[in-house]
Amino acid sequence: MRYDELTEARATNFVPPMSKESIKEILEERYERYCTPDFIPDDPISTPHRFSLKEDIEIAGFLTATIAWGNRKSILKSSAKMMTLMDDQPADFVLNHQSSDLQVFSGFVHRTFNEIDIQYFITSLQHVYKNLGVLEEVMCAGKDDSQTMKSALSYFHNAFFSLEHLRRTQKHVANPERGSSAKRLNMFLRWMVRDDGRGVDFGLWKKVPTSILSCPLDVHSGNQARELGLLFRKQNDWKAVEELDASLRQFDAEDPVKYDYALFGNAVAGSMS
Repeated sequence: MRYDELTEARATNFVPPMSKESIKEILEERYERYCTPDFIPDDPISTPHRFSLKEDIEIAGFLTATIAWGNRKSILKSSAKMMTLMDDQPADFVLNHQSSDLQVFSGFVHRTFNEIDIQYFITSLQHVYKNLGVLEEVMCAGKDDSQTMKSALSYFHNAFFSLEHLRRTQKHVANPERGSSAKRLNMFLRWMVRDDGRGVDFGLWKKVPTSILSCPLDVHSGNQARELGLLFRKQNDWKAVEELDASLRQFDAEDPVKYDYALFGNAVAGSMS
């Protein structure tokens, strides 16, 4: 059944039945298809894959995830430019830069993320590493007893913007307490936390179990999830993330976010099964 037909069917309160076993089979097949090294070159994750040092990977990953919306080729181009402007040594630049060094970003722009934003991001990252602890510790410091990273991401948002900054820059780090789906932060967490031995995600962070990660929800993964009957909420907000989390954990409670490959990978491929 096509997505538009399924949408119409749901509007009339009739959803064609699909067994849990059938959905799991589809998810697992897509995961096997897309979670391979072949996925890397055309995905934003290719930028942190250029590095081997942990701090380089997580800083390159965080900055790349921050601008990961819009055209994928444009994302790759802009993330590569950020690395070039830091002499392809992101950790060294972040940790050791002086304020005058930030002028290297003059004129940088990726959609609404401009030189003012990246200059603050570099300044704040230096503050995080030198005064608050490594990025992993700060991003996990606010984690509560719930089965999501919602409180941790909200805490990180506040900690990251603890320095003087322009209000406009805050929009580039989501706060799920305000209803955001936090797609880019959840994607970054997937990169840092998951380690399934396939060589795509990095598995560098050990303080967060994969069981509480959330799927990076956007229009593409959301549409795929609705087509499969995994998500019914129309808005792609944090409530939708929680609904999708609950659905995906039925199929793999320990690593539900692996199905991001099944949803987003299939959408990118343009194949609606």
